[in-house]
Amino acid sequence: MNKKIIIPIAVVLVIALGLIWFFNQRRSDLTDELRRNLEGETSGVLANSDHIKEIRQFYAGRDYLETWLFNDALSNSGKQLLAQIEDSKYDGLQPGDYNLSRIYKLSSNPEKEDKKFRNLSSDQKVTLELLLTDSFFMLAHDLEKGKVNPSTLDSSWKFEEKETDVDYASLLEEVANGASVGKTFANLYPSSELYAQGRDAIRELYEILENDTLTWDLESVEGAIEVGEKHAAIPALRKRLIFWGFLKTYEPEDPNLFDSTMIEGLRKYQEANGMNPDGVIGSLVAESLNKSPQNLIDIASVNMERLRWMPKIDWDQEMVLVNIANYQLDYMDKSDTVFSAKVIVGKEYNESPTFTAPMSYIVFSPYWNIPPSITTSEIIPAIRKNKGYLAEKNMEVVTNAGEPVNAKNVDWSKNGDDFPYRVRQKPGGDNSLGLVKFMFPNEYNIYIHDTPARGLFDRESRALSHGCIRIQNPDQFAKILLNDKSWDEEKIQEAMHQDKEKVVELDRKIPVVLIYMTFWADKSGKANFRSDVYERDQALLEALRTTKSSLDQT
Repeated sequence: MNKKIIIPIAVVLVIALGLIWFFNQRRSDLTDELRRNLEGETSGVLANSDHIKEIRQFYAGRDYLETWLFNDALSNSGKQLLAQIEDSKYDGLQPGDYNLSRIYKLSSNPEKEDKKFRNLSSDQKVTLELLLTDSFFMLAHDLEKGKVNPSTLDSSWKFEEKETDVDYASLLEEVANGASVGKTFANLYPSSELYAQGRDAIRELYEILENDTLTWDLESVEGAIEVGEKHAAIPALRKRLIFWGFLKTYEPEDPNLFDSTMIEGLRKYQEANGMNPDGVIGSLVAESLNKSPQNLIDIASVNMERLRWMPKIDWDQEMVLVNIANYQLDYMDKSDTVFSAKVIVGKEYNESPTFTAPMSYIVFSPYWNIPPSITTSEIIPAIRKNKGYLAEKNMEVVTNAGEPVNAKNVDWSKNGDDFPYRVRQKPGGDNSLGLVKFMFPNEYNIYIHDTPARGLFDRESRALSHGCIRIQNPDQFAKILLNDKSWDEEKIQEAMHQDKEKVVELDRKIPVVLIYMTFWADKSGKANFRSDVYERDQALLEALRTTKSSLDQT
């Protein structure tokens, strides 16, 4: 026979024999056991699974061939999935929510870190196979949509519900056909770079946690401690500055003295954590330094969940991003920060909500149309005490159609729904909205505006408004948004100092995104933490750390 014919035939035979060997090895002869477990009236291993229907369909469609086992041990896919479950802590999730303890109990060396699964009985193999499949569905859901349903937890979360067309069963089919488990899960992550950067930061915090030998009992500080003063909290706070690398280890002459060496480390710490680097230990500094590595992991976990809640957003587009917890506005274009400004946000009892809406126009020299709630609670009581209040505040009374009304003819004994007028403040330097406002119409009546009280931007904590966002340097912001050479600084200033308001439509709609992030990691990998001014983190943390089955999930 011709050599050219013999060689291809031999190759085909070798491949055929190899495939026969592979599929004989691939099967652990669990077909009958899997079928019995999944077709029975009770669900056996998956008695408490929310995904029993999909799992039954998945195995029925592949003739009950296992996915996570190979040659009586974990397959490569099985090892990858187990690693993903273990690493879900870097997503701020709890590996224990994904059957990890039950899976570990099946290990042939449960006491060791590197778990092996050998010499298992048929029942154990079936249990392991089905637990891993159930874990796949649960983890895929939580990575894509979040573990907690925001609508049941956070009333300030006003984003539209995240829409998804992901079919977790189809993803599982792809993995069963050889797709990488790691890449499959990575494709479920939020598209924002903040998420990937956050995972890396949490991983680093876990590494730091392993070397943590400090005690993190609360060291409270009332008032302020300045350099040269003594305080019982100083020794602990000094150790924490050393722990985080802002101070080198040294022996102080007096452990309780806030000395000149410590102040340099403190200033570096303040600057790195978004505080005024004034070298004074106040309650905010003490609160921040009191946070242990585990506390920071918890804060980061909460914010990773918020990122998973977010609807799909094109982060490369032109957009205005306001982080309420950071008191900062960033104008972004192609993921680059073009302009940043300090902002003032709502007081704790007038919390600024989180949502997105398109900015469409700017109002120069605006009227302040005072909301009825403020008219009722503040303006009318002030007028009753002082008849000259309206003139002093440059305010006027108007009908609902905007026609001025003589204030002397108004019955100020009426209030609330009985009051038939509106009160507005005229344009001018004392107007509460300042000289310009930026409008992104929304049902919450939130907008961005100037303020006459510009000294407030020097404060470290800036939760001071009725809910709207006050911006520093509004003229610069207007120039960037208008993006028109004809709108130079002189023309903008002229528009800001008129007796009547001037509305200027933008030539495009710019998304405004208001978020509340007390943690994020930047492109350099640096973790940033901010004070939880609205105290929203704790409730979400408790929900994240609660056993999964008791949560109201989407």
